[in-house]
Amino acid sequence: MKQYKPIYFCACLLLGATFVARAQLYDLDQLRHKPDSNSLKVDKPELDIRPVALPLSALGLNVIYWRHWSSFGINANQASFSDNWNAGGVNSISVGALIDHKSDYTRNNTNFVTELKLRYGKMKNRDQLARKSDDRIFWDNKLSVKVSSSWSIYTSVTFESQFDVGYKYRKVDGEEMIDTLISNFMAPGYLTESLGVEYKPDKSFSLRIGTGAVRQTFLLDDRLVPRIGEEPRFGVEPGKRFRNELAFQLTAFLDRNLSENLNLYSRYNMFANYNELSDPNHELEAKLTARVTRLVNVTLNGRLIYNSDVDPKVQTSQTLALGLLYKIP
Repeated sequence: MKQYKPIYFCACLLLGATFVARAQLYDLDQLRHKPDSNSLKVDKPELDIRPVALPLSALGLNVIYWRHWSSFGINANQASFSDNWNAGGVNSISVGALIDHKSDYTRNNTNFVTELKLRYGKMKNRDQLARKSDDRIFWDNKLSVKVSSSWSIYTSVTFESQFDVGYKYRKVDGEEMIDTLISNFMAPGYLTESLGVEYKPDKSFSLRIGTGAVRQTFLLDDRLVPRIGEEPRFGVEPGKRFRNELAFQLTAFLDRNLSENLNLYSRYNMFANYNELSDPNHELEAKLTARVTRLVNVTLNGRLIYNSDVDPKVQTSQTLALGLLYKIP
């Protein structure tokens, strides 16, 4: 039995080596079981696209293209002196009122602005008749369509006149009396239509260049219509109540806050009749408003007018007032 043990051992060793060699020929990944990729059934959803009506907001919000600003003011000034006041002085009282309104409509490239300014004031000095300290009606309407970031094509209509009669005064035997009537409502009255381009680089400044401007001057008070043989009045020929002019017009606006409580408003207008280009009309208006409190304001107003059809010299007016001014909003 002992002589067969080495042969049995060698046979077992050879058989084991054969199994090891064959095992190295196989890739272990190939021996792994791979599940069937279609073993789980997945349904693809069908797309259902339909228009959906969104409900309106419960807040009822709407786009508002209009903006409005209004101002109401009243100014008063009073001075009183005793009869034996040696430093000199005159008893006086003056009252003035103003109403300003502006509306702005802006939608896409279209803009419409209407601006109304009403002024009226009276003053009374001792030994003098009551006189006007301010009297003006100004209504400007402009429609523009923007063609670039700063330029627009515009058309505008402007109306100007006054509320009350204006007189010249004279003294007779030391007593003041009315001499002559010099103006009245719609005597004169001005209506100006303009068409051109507007330059507006920002919200505080704009310049209108009206290459086609037409202005009508009205004299609706018979007492102010010049008679035959008299000089023209406000540019209206004798015997007529109406004058029409074709002109070139420049109009500049400035409305800027210099500080939190200080505002500067200015308007300049040049009107040059094509038949009289060498002698254009000029009008400059400036207003500086300082807010003391929410209701109390100090206002400095100034106007400069040159119109040779009215007076060959430059006309100026200036007022400084402390009063109440209420703004909405």
